[in-house]
Amino acid sequence: MKIGVLGTGDVGQALGKGFIALGHEVRIGSRSPSNERATAWSKEAGPKASAGTFADAVSFGEVVILATLGQANESALKMAGPEKFKGKVVIDATNPLDFSGGMPPKLAIRGNDSAGEHVQRLLPGAHVVKAFNTVANALFFRPSFPGGPPDMFICGNAEGAKKNVTGILKDFGWGAVDVGGIECSRYLEAMCMVWLFSAARANNWNQAFKMLRK
Repeated sequence: MKIGVLGTGDVGQALGKGFIALGHEVRIGSRSPSNERATAWSKEAGPKASAGTFADAVSFGEVVILATLGQANESALKMAGPEKFKGKVVIDATNPLDFSGGMPPKLAIRGNDSAGEHVQRLLPGAHVVKAFNTVANALFFRPSFPGGPPDMFICGNAEGAKKNVTGILKDFGWGAVDVGGIECSRYLEAMCMVWLFSAARANNWNQAFKMLRK
């Protein structure tokens, strides 16, 4: 499978490496075709990795990962060209974090909206699934915990897209818990804050959520 990644930060690079480890091809995109971080990453990641612009990454990918800073989502998607996303599964791994007041950050979008919903509105022809936003990037691929595989909570409007993402999560070593439509991003983005505050309080960033049922 071909994967396009928008964003050259730690989240995009970690997800890209995970897909490459599974044998997929990955093109990481940035605002500039000569972005140094993207070029360095693609050289380090090997022959299945490449770099380009946001538009290049979207055109390349059968599945597209949105891994920009949450408040940069709109400008990145407009640069990529919203029409290029039509029919594609878009995994939104972002959180709308506001660091203007220092640490800890706050959610820049709260209440009756979310970054996930905003992304879906910007990409009406795409199938947006919120995932990979409730844990640190170091744990994205094959996390190991004494209690067994952790769970990734996901949401989105397209059942087929969520089934696709559930398969990706299984390959990455995660269980998947589908909580509903894209409007549930409001709660998954808030879960990021729960993860952050609990990790900071315990001084342990090696943690993840798990749904227990009987």
